[in-house]
Amino acid sequence: MEIVYVYTKKRSEFGRQCNFSDRPAELHVDILPDPSQMDNYIERNPCDNPTQCAQEMSEHEVNTERFQTETRGINHVEGGWPKDVNPQEMEQTIRYRKKVEKDENYINTVLQLGSLMEHCIKQNNAIDIYQQYFEEEEVSESAEEQPSAKTINVFRDPNEIKRTATGLSWHPDGAKKLAVAYSSLEFQRATKDMSFDSYIWDIENPDKPEMTLKPVSPLVCLEYNPKDSHVLIGGCYNGQIAYWDTRKGSQPVEMSTIEHSHRDPVYKVIWLQSKTGTDYFSASTDGNVLWWDIRKMSEPTERLILDPSKKGNLDNALGAISLEFETTMPTKFMVGTEQGQVVSCNRKAKTPAEKIVCTYSGHHGPIYALQRNPFFPKNFLTVADWTARIWSEEIKESSIMWTKYHMTYLTDGCWSPVRPAVFFTTRMDGTLDVWDLLFKQNDPTLSLKVCDESLYSLRLQDNGRFLACGSQLGTTTLLEISPGLCTLQRNEKALATAMFERETKREKILEARHREMRLKERSRSEQGKEEEMKDMDMEESSEDLVAQAEKEFFEVVEFELKKREREEEKSQNKADKEKEISEEKEAQD
Repeated sequence: MEIVYVYTKKRSEFGRQCNFSDRPAELHVDILPDPSQMDNYIERNPCDNPTQCAQEMSEHEVNTERFQTETRGINHVEGGWPKDVNPQEMEQTIRYRKKVEKDENYINTVLQLGSLMEHCIKQNNAIDIYQQYFEEEEVSESAEEQPSAKTINVFRDPNEIKRTATGLSWHPDGAKKLAVAYSSLEFQRATKDMSFDSYIWDIENPDKPEMTLKPVSPLVCLEYNPKDSHVLIGGCYNGQIAYWDTRKGSQPVEMSTIEHSHRDPVYKVIWLQSKTGTDYFSASTDGNVLWWDIRKMSEPTERLILDPSKKGNLDNALGAISLEFETTMPTKFMVGTEQGQVVSCNRKAKTPAEKIVCTYSGHHGPIYALQRNPFFPKNFLTVADWTARIWSEEIKESSIMWTKYHMTYLTDGCWSPVRPAVFFTTRMDGTLDVWDLLFKQNDPTLSLKVCDESLYSLRLQDNGRFLACGSQLGTTTLLEISPGLCTLQRNEKALATAMFERETKREKILEARHREMRLKERSRSEQGKEEEMKDMDMEESSEDLVAQAEKEFFEVVEFELKKREREEEKSQNKADKEKEISEEKEAQD
């Protein structure tokens, strides 16, 4: 395009306001009418002229510059010592402390601050700022609210090739961070370009992960150490187990050796309640449960083969896919298997056969979730196939409660940590279901479509307010639950106790009735077998059978004849007696 004219202005005149002034009108051009132009026009009669009474609007779009935040941590170490004092030497530090304590300024400062500190301590002892005065009379206002959940943040897998969010773990201190394990569990579907990295996210910054964990194989599960929030343990797809210290970087501090590790993917790891806080155990579909100590990762400290025949045969072992450990019962643990059975175990048993206590059967597919109720440890939840089931330790034949059969497969589930009658389940169609058993048992209290792809993992915060769901395409959605679903209701514990006890009692009665019916059927079948054996032993000829039939026929005929004779005799005797009586009456008259 050719530039016709360039407007120039001095730099000093930029931004100067416009100054207008009044002046008379000026005539620049006067165009006279041309009558010949009238031949080019056609008169339009009638003439319609519509008018729109609306203000003209224009649309403008503005894209602001994206601002990314980054979180960095600082490790504080002991400092403040003079250069000539080595803080590692005990004698030098004691000598320096004594020197400072003799200083007059130090003594005066401590005396001045001591009175202020004493006042604050007394005030703190006198008043408890966290005391709740009307705890018993407080009525939950949230009970009248409709149950709901809203999305707070979405954390997406930053890699181009998306992987499944297979494991979630909340940071134990304040739950401001979320560790997510990413892997592809579809057999032989992992490409060469697929990343092995897993991430730790700050829940307030979904743009960029706070830290990257770099294992040698994709992580299937990941768990924070409840006693040391810097330490994480992870189970890999190749069967190895690695642990990280976030203060030491993205690479694992140590890994288990391949020859002593699992042979299949490690689907679950759980920290044990110990004094050192370094013990944990793992489960895999190779049929082994292994106990470890992060101080010695070269080999497991203990091993259990999940052979239901209790012979320790690895060929008959059940593949473990979920684990449950309750700190209040340190010797017991439970394993959910690929075959749909729950294996109850006792770690402190003397022999491997005694370690497997019993099994619970009732599902048609792998048990993806297994968890004891936080308020009633004797009752536990299992999620598999198309249902979620609640069991009692006392009943092994069947569950005491169960959900309806859904149209899609269930993938995970967990109890609410604050409400004993509330649990959560996820489905393959991307739906999150919230069940409140005290409200209704046939249908979920709340069903929420979280995403279009399948949900795979689920984890609740300890306060029960925030919930994280991991999907098949690596999207982790953070949800906030409405107060009614994360606030303990009045008398809820008592009502839940009564409900579980009632259902347990009902199942016991049904179990006893079924046992009685089975015994009766067994006795009947045994009697039938005995009769069949007799018939087999008695090989009778056709003549004997005909003779026996004739004999039975003639016996029946003879019996009928004798019966008829007896009846005739009775009627004759009765007639004779009546005749005698009538004759006696006539003689008397």
